[in-house]
Amino acid sequence: MSKVLLRVILFSLLGIGIVMAILFRDAIDTQAIQNWIEQSGALAPLLFMLIYVLATVFFLPGSVLTLAGGALFGPVMGVFYNLTAATIGAILSFLAARYLASDWVAKKSAGRLKQLISGVENEGWRFVAFVRLVPVFPFNLLNYAFGLTKIKLLDYSLATYICMLPGAIAYTYLGYIGREAATGGEGLIQKVLLALALLAIVAFLPRFINQYRNASQKNMMVITDLKQHLDESDDVLLLDVRTNEDYIGEQGHIDGSVLIPVEQLEQRLAELGDDFNKTIVTICRTDRKSSQASKILSSNGFTNVHIAKMGMTDWIKKGFPTA
Repeated sequence: MSKVLLRVILFSLLGIGIVMAILFRDAIDTQAIQNWIEQSGALAPLLFMLIYVLATVFFLPGSVLTLAGGALFGPVMGVFYNLTAATIGAILSFLAARYLASDWVAKKSAGRLKQLISGVENEGWRFVAFVRLVPVFPFNLLNYAFGLTKIKLLDYSLATYICMLPGAIAYTYLGYIGREAATGGEGLIQKVLLALALLAIVAFLPRFINQYRNASQKNMMVITDLKQHLDESDDVLLLDVRTNEDYIGEQGHIDGSVLIPVEQLEQRLAELGDDFNKTIVTICRTDRKSSQASKILSSNGFTNVHIAKMGMTDWIKKGFPTA
């Protein structure tokens, strides 16, 4: 059997499974499933996680299972089981998309999907972290969409697990509170107040992340704008903050740039002169070292500092010349 035919078969089976799960989701008796898990003894955690993983892969609502995890296993182990199962399901969806459809989608992607792919390729794990904390896309769909990008599986998995933690804690605890309320547990009022506080934090978190993200990117300069500035003006100081080896290495450098490795920048600030209002653009391979350099310059009185977004990587991707 050819690889293409195998892909088509697997893709068809996955698609049929997703469609069937969506069509018959209202017929699923969650209470019966919860009772079945409770009666499974030592196998209950594994059975619960298996159901959660399948639900994630086949587009069934995970929020109901997250609440059930809190009710079944409590606020501590419930978080662990919920978060682990959701991450495993997200990884399986990611791998399914990567190995079954990534080549085709790469040719056909447009709109919001193209925006997602571009965002991941530019920011890597940071984009994954952002959309896990700030739900821009539906969770199940997002898992498949990430598989269509070039992000590394390890980066995706770690960012997913860590950045889903706040929501997992809040909703697991809410499920635990529901169980406590039904059984008349002690200290119910305090537990309810804590649950409300956790939900408030999760609700406020997207706004905080958005504000932080916007603040951190306000001095970013996209590569096309940098190229235009360099072509039209000679009052821009392009500061390359990579190592000497990288500067003359495979990526090369931009003609006219000044090399000062970020590790030496504090000691070599005098080389930039006394004009603190000059336009300085920091550049490295992506923008990690550039951001560090920008902070150093800003803390030393330079006010007009920009960061070349995705640096030499995007410069080369755009086909601009290097020396």
